[in-house]
Amino acid sequence: MTLAPLPFPSDAAGWAAFATARPAERIARVHEIDARLTSGAELTTAARLELWNDADIALAEALSEAYVVSEAHPDAEVREIAESQVQAVESLSAARLLNRDLWNSFADASTDGLDADQARLLTHLLRDFRRGGVELDEADRERARQLADRDTELSLAFSRNIRDGRREITVPAEGLGGMPQDFIDAHPADAEGRVTLSTDYPDLMPVRDYAHDRATRVALVSAYNDLAWPENDGILAELLDVRAERARLLGYADWADYETETRMIGSGAEIPAFLSRLDDASRAATDAEYPILLERLRRDIPDADVVSIADFWYLLGAIKREQYDVDAQLVRSYFPFERVVAGILDVTGRLLDVEYVPVDAPAWHDDVRTYDVVRDGDRLGRIHLDLHPREGKFSHAACFPLAPGVSGRVLPEAALLCNFSRGLLEHDEVVTFFHEFGHLVHDILGGRQRFARFSGVATEWDFVEAPSQLLEEWAWDAEVLASFSANADGEPIPADLVERMRTADAFGRALEVRRQLGHANVSYHLHVDRPTDLQAETERLYAASSPVQPLGGLHSYAGFGHLTGYGACYYTYQWSLVIARDLLSGFGAGLMDPEAAHRYRAEVLERGGSRDARDLVEAFLGRPSSFDAYREWLAGE
Repeated sequence: MTLAPLPFPSDAAGWAAFATARPAERIARVHEIDARLTSGAELTTAARLELWNDADIALAEALSEAYVVSEAHPDAEVREIAESQVQAVESLSAARLLNRDLWNSFADASTDGLDADQARLLTHLLRDFRRGGVELDEADRERARQLADRDTELSLAFSRNIRDGRREITVPAEGLGGMPQDFIDAHPADAEGRVTLSTDYPDLMPVRDYAHDRATRVALVSAYNDLAWPENDGILAELLDVRAERARLLGYADWADYETETRMIGSGAEIPAFLSRLDDASRAATDAEYPILLERLRRDIPDADVVSIADFWYLLGAIKREQYDVDAQLVRSYFPFERVVAGILDVTGRLLDVEYVPVDAPAWHDDVRTYDVVRDGDRLGRIHLDLHPREGKFSHAACFPLAPGVSGRVLPEAALLCNFSRGLLEHDEVVTFFHEFGHLVHDILGGRQRFARFSGVATEWDFVEAPSQLLEEWAWDAEVLASFSANADGEPIPADLVERMRTADAFGRALEVRRQLGHANVSYHLHVDRPTDLQAETERLYAASSPVQPLGGLHSYAGFGHLTGYGACYYTYQWSLVIARDLLSGFGAGLMDPEAAHRYRAEVLERGGSRDARDLVEAFLGRPSSFDAYREWLAGE
């Protein structure tokens, strides 16, 4: 059966209807399904699970479509309509798990005759009902519903304020000393000799990497660290309170305990234990790296007594240029945006045995590039690449599902929303592109599941980053990079330069882990401790996590978008990285080794969430995952 892709509107007028009618139709379909479930006493357990799957498909379609439109459509009115639909779908999803009639359809269901997939779905479903609060008394169920709705409402407002929180500063033209010439050309001075810079990534990232003038770096990083403040201050405080009350109502000690029950880590108490392990593993290298950064800063500012986050990337670049002969401006000259796009499609296509066929189809913006993912003439899914910044668009880099792949029923679709320059890319951006593309192919290749619940990236949340972090390694391989990079003379990046880049990358790795440790500590402790002074506690946590210090008096938590989706569990990035470094050992014969690539596709990506993550890893590696590869990587071995 040939499955049809999503029918996006072909004109601007159709998008408001798309954002309204399609979610509404799917919500109505769910109500019909629920009526059948609660009135059909004669239904077998297998039939009930199929109906639940029908509802899962409808909810996932409605939520994903509305969410992408809310984050990416250029029309603010359409984004607002879509956001209201996200709220409606999330509210319905939470209410269903509080519906005792629905719960009774499954609570005592016979498991006789169920196959492994059906039994897995039933187990997860009953756990969802319990976690939703269905076993509470009527008053508490109503309070649980209110809290779930308020969580969604606050989370959407938090994200909206970040999306709309773009800021601009002006600096003297001479403050652009050290910047690449193409950047300077794109930022002409005004009549007063001042240049305007924004917090968009194509400005922020080069400035923090290259600007010799510390005042310029501090000014732009400060503006970025105050995104969505003060708007998100009260929103976050209430969100933390709502989550704490919700956790207690559902019988959990705190929000971290609630979230981790369904994750590999297993409990909230294991988060600080894992972070302590990271602290221990990175301490020796950190103690060796930081004095080198401080000494280099003092060459520019003799009386400097601390390296700030506004200095971090600039100093790393300077040290790598001066001590490792890696000039980031030279490196970026090999990565024109268009060649990077073509290269990632080519490399992942060869690795995963797929091709990406361009499709001339309407989308939410002219920037969007659409491709069918094809293998042996069979369309596996469809992807959409929306890669440049614009007003009102999601301001970071992420993969968003659009349609949940269900075998024989729904074609998987997903979109990348990124904010890359249209000119030359930093190598860090190439790495980011590979990372996000890892999510994209995971969603598509894992999108031939029987049940929507296990489609695509629907694995445990603290595993979901591992396939993407693994794919980052391809951005550090000389042969891979040579296959698509080219400078103005058409020459690929030299292998010896890539080797120096790899050597230089080991310097600062432990300090980067400490930066991630800061994010994880903020994520965990804000949710568990709920401090009254968010600003002071966030600054303290960052200062205690790394010798590279935060800029004082700012409000980075207000723009920390992962506080909504990742909640107390930002530890996920390092937990997944431990697994990713171990998965890499399965490619011992080379990154493009077809046997390893096939086994990885079959045992990890194409399984989606149909098996526990530990089983996926063990099936690929032939053994349980280990911390050893991560520890060696951290030590630069």
